[in-house]
Amino acid sequence: MTAETSQTLDRGLRVLKLLADTDHGLTVTELSHRLGVNRTVVYRLLATLEQHALVRRDVGGRARVGLGVLRLGRQVHPLVREAALPALRSLAEDIGATAHLTLVDGTEALAVAVVEPTWTDYHVAYRAGFRHPLDRGAAGKAILAARQGKLAEPSYTLTHGELEAGASGAAAALVGVTGIEGSVGVVMLADAVPERVGPRVVDAAREIADALR
Repeated sequence: MTAETSQTLDRGLRVLKLLADTDHGLTVTELSHRLGVNRTVVYRLLATLEQHALVRRDVGGRARVGLGVLRLGRQVHPLVREAALPALRSLAEDIGATAHLTLVDGTEALAVAVVEPTWTDYHVAYRAGFRHPLDRGAAGKAILAARQGKLAEPSYTLTHGELEAGASGAAAALVGVTGIEGSVGVVMLADAVPERVGPRVVDAAREIADALR
C-alpha cells in the first residue's frame, strides 16, 4: 500500500473480488483467512458493503455479491438483458409461453428480462421488475436447488399455482456464471407443464450462461 491509497477501500474491493470468484459465497471466517485480517474487520467491511447493496448475506450467513454491483454501471444490467434476449425469444416462440430471466436480489427473485410469444391467442402477462420470494415459483426454487447443491447437473424445477392461480412454471438455474445467481424459465396457463418444456428450458439456460461468461 502506498501513501496515496486507502487500506479500507482496498480491503472492500478485495472482498468484492473474492465473492465474485465464487458461486457459493464465503463465510466471515473464510474471508478473514483470505484477506489476512480478523473477523471484526470483515464484519465491518460486509456491513458497509451491505448498506450499498454491493454484498448480501443469505440465511446461512454466507456473503455473496449483491445486485448493487450491477447498478453501479447503468450499462451492465441492460447488457445482461441483451445477452439473454435471443435465447428467451427462441424459447418463448418455441414453447408458446412467456419466457424470463430471473436474478437473485436479496431474499427475492427479480425478473430482469421477459419475452412473450407472438403467435399465441393468450399467455401469462409477466413483466420485467416483477418480484417474488425465492421459495415460491419455479424461478426461485430452481435457484435455491442449485444453491443447495441438489442439482448434480443442469436440471429443471416445475411448479403450479404458486404465483398465479392456474399458471404453471418451469425453470433451470444459470450454472457457471461468476457473480450472477439466477434462472431461466417459462410460465404458462396450464394444469401441468408439457414433458418437452423442462429440457428446452435447460437448453436455454445453458445458452444464456454461455452468453454471460
